[in-house]
Amino acid sequence: MVRNNPNVVVVTILFLLLSLPLVSCEECSSKYEGGCHDKNEALKLKVIAIFCILLSSMIGVCIPIFTTSVPALKPDGDLFVVIKAFACGVILATGYMHVMPDSFADLTSPCLPQHPWHKFPFTTFIAMISAIFTLMVDSFSLSYFKKKLPMSSSVNNLETTKELELGHVHGHGLAIANGHEKNVNAEQLLRYRVVAQVLELGIVVHSVVIGLSMGASENPCTIKPLIAALCFHQLFEGMGLGGCILQADYGVKMKVIMVFFFSVTTPFGIALGIGLSEVYSDTSPTALIVEGVLNAISAGLLNYMALVDLLANEFMGTKLQSRIKLQLLCYIAVFLGAGGMSVMAIW
Repeated sequence: MVRNNPNVVVVTILFLLLSLPLVSCEECSSKYEGGCHDKNEALKLKVIAIFCILLSSMIGVCIPIFTTSVPALKPDGDLFVVIKAFACGVILATGYMHVMPDSFADLTSPCLPQHPWHKFPFTTFIAMISAIFTLMVDSFSLSYFKKKLPMSSSVNNLETTKELELGHVHGHGLAIANGHEKNVNAEQLLRYRVVAQVLELGIVVHSVVIGLSMGASENPCTIKPLIAALCFHQLFEGMGLGGCILQADYGVKMKVIMVFFFSVTTPFGIALGIGLSEVYSDTSPTALIVEGVLNAISAGLLNYMALVDLLANEFMGTKLQSRIKLQLLCYIAVFLGAGGMSVMAIW
């Protein structure tokens, strides 16, 4: 697996947005225009947003990682499973209720010509292809790395090596850092790692795009509710990703890299939008197409990951299948997470 995937994606998006012509269409009105328009006030709110969203992102993604010392919040604990189900609902609603509608709005904008953008549902087509491609990456990655792992390998063997490298041993024997490795074999650990990296890839793409959009806005009335919505979004989406990172049982270096990229991508997008606000036009055909396509790709990836790799994997697993009450609690948590994130869409 490429360890710098998020970095490559951020650089690619930045290159596309800076290298393509962003000439506005005079006949189109900005999606940020309205009665509430104050450039100076908007700039103050965007600076506040950078720090608030950065803090929310760091708290969300770090909660699962740094609460392993609390018995109830260990990956094999019931509370952790319920919280993860809630966070998965947030991720699912992000794809369906935020990212995909944004892509529809961009790719069906009146700023784009009727042919071909209004004659074909590009958003759903691209999202479908993205979901299939994510399945391919998921499948091929597992197939490739399974060949490098002895089928009889246990996580304890892998963890022992890593413990020696990191130079720390916890006082729980070989149930080690996260308290769940003894129940997971090498193949399942590999699965967790693929899921964590692919999920972060989809989140990073969307985070840069939505940050760029906020950074380009000069409408305080739009930015104020967006700050609250994005803080909520980043907090619980981060918890979902943090749970995946925890289960993947990466070393310290890889955890830091993944936490860093998740935490900074939205603030980076906002800062980029502020820097480009003088030349960036959200009504430019090129900007609309680039944003719309990236959002559609992200939507397909997030929807696949939420439904297949996170929710289906959890609900079809032995733990929930053998405990109906816990399964019901998790379903309630999913609905609450998805519902809460969906309500944010009207903001």
